[in-house]
Parts: sequence; structure tokens; C-alpha cells
Amino acid sequence: MNLEQLRSFVEVAELGNFTRAAEHLHLAQPSLSRQISSLESDLGTDLFQRARGGSTLTTAGESLLPLARRMLTDADSVRRELAELAGLQRGRVRLGATPTLCISLVAEVLSAFHAEHPAIELHLSEQGSRRLLDQLAGGELDLALITTSDSASAERFTVTPLLVEELVVISAASGPAITTGDSITLAELARLPQIVFSQTYDLRSTTDAAFHAANLTPEVVLEGAEMDAVLRFVERGLGVAIVPAMVLIDRPGLRSVRLEGPTISRTISLARPAGLAPTSAVAVLQRTIRGTAAAFAADHLTMSVPQGGHPAAA
Repeated sequence: MNLEQLRSFVEVAELGNFTRAAEHLHLAQPSLSRQISSLESDLGTDLFQRARGGSTLTTAGESLLPLARRMLTDADSVRRELAELAGLQRGRVRLGATPTLCISLVAEVLSAFHAEHPAIELHLSEQGSRRLLDQLAGGELDLALITTSDSASAERFTVTPLLVEELVVISAASGPAITTGDSITLAELARLPQIVFSQTYDLRSTTDAAFHAANLTPEVVLEGAEMDAVLRFVERGLGVAIVPAMVLIDRPGLRSVRLEGPTISRTISLARPAGLAPTSAVAVLQRTIRGTAAAFAADHLTMSVPQGGHPAAA
């Protein structure tokens, strides 16, 4: 059993078709078929059920797939680490982050990191927390900045809380203030026209839960928007919105007020695969993320560093 056989196996398993897998791997189909047949012979079992319409995994194939993915990921990590040590390249880091973090914390992190380490190649995936954890488990990412949730299994991931951030209420700076004080109650907010996020946002379920717990039904004027659109709509006076405090950085067209107790908050955490040692480049980015997060907490009253600060399951 070798890495080329495993790579071919994973490609066929994901595409369900030998012809397309061969094209994607830039192999002749007979060569691909021989690799799979040789792997099946080595293991003493069939891995695919072959049919005209495509190929599906057998029970043995389903068992092998997660192991093969992990072996390929480990091999790639070894190659990258050795290349760094040999001085052939400085490395590569694949970072994932939620949309709200991409327009705030991540921008600061990558700016600082690139200034200090311009030769390290950076790849960014912008997804919701659940999708980022899937990518992390599949070996597609090295690190992920997520909003902590129960889907982060302690067996599969090491999750380190970085920041606890308040959610605040925003309105257009050009319009009248929504309250005369520096805070607003959830009941007062429920009576104002609101712009709410898509159901795919963790923020949406958090705010929906807060209103439900208070037996309140908010007045929604627009539903299903993405973060940048929500901020733009609020700036133009279409309504108010509940957002993370950090997205207000460099947004002079918005004003914000805090929610009057109980406040709504979210925990921002850094996740990485459990039991997999980070490469040198990944370790450097981890330190940059922690330092930038601590600076954010020090600069903003609506953010704080969690107690402990050690790896924890979400």
C-alpha cells in the first residue's frame, strides 16, 4: 500500500467515477484502475462496487476512507515540515474563519503575520463554524477560527477559547438615536425594525434563542442577509441589527448601543486537529492569532479573554 494508491482511492471515493477521478489526477484510466486493483489485492477485499452508473464504496471502503484521508494529510504535513527545515520554502498555512471574523480579527491577524513572514503562503477559507470543522477534520485546513459550539468534539479537535465578545445593537449614524441612553433592553429592541442574518449564521441562532427565552418576537423587515449586506442596509437606515462588536471597526456610518442585561455574547475559539503536531508556519500563525486577540480584548470594552485560556472542548 502506497500514497499514490491511497490518493487514487480517495479521489474515486469522492467523485464516484473512475473516469472523472483519472482526469482529475491526470492519469490514464487503466493506470488508475490498476492502482485500485493492486490496493484491493494488498488488502484482500473489494473497496468499490462497480456499476455502469458509477462506483460506490463497500463496507471495507467506507472504513478505509477516513484513515486514507488522515494518512494523506499527515504525509503532506511531513513534506511541508521537511521542506521548511531544508530551507526550500518557508511554508504554507491554511486558515479558516467565519465571515464576521474575516472582516475584523482575521484582517488584523493576516496583516501582522504577512508583515513578519512574507514568504509563508496563506490560504483562507471563509465558512460557517460547522463547515470549518468539517474542513479541519478532512485535512483541508490547519487552523480554524470559529464561534464555539457543541459540534467541536474533544476527540477530534483541540479548541482554545480566545475572546468572549458582546453582541451590540447597531443603527445608522446619520439617523436618530434608537435610545437616549447607552444601552437598550431586548423588549425595546423587539419593537424596532430589524435586519436579520441568514439561517446559516451561528449569530442567527444565538439571537433567535435570546428572543425566544424572553418570550419576545422581533419585528423583522429583512431576513437572510450576509454580514456585509447587513452592515450596508443598516447604514442606509433600513433597520437595526444585532452584530458582534468587532465588526464596527472602521465603520463610521454606524452607531452602536449595548444590550441591557442579560447581554448576548459569543466565544471566539481557535480550533486545530487533535493529536497532529503543527508545522513551524502553523505554530507561528497560532501565536500571531493569540496575540492579536489579546490586543483586541484590551482595546475594546465589549471583549474579554476567557478565564483559563487553555485548550478546551467546545
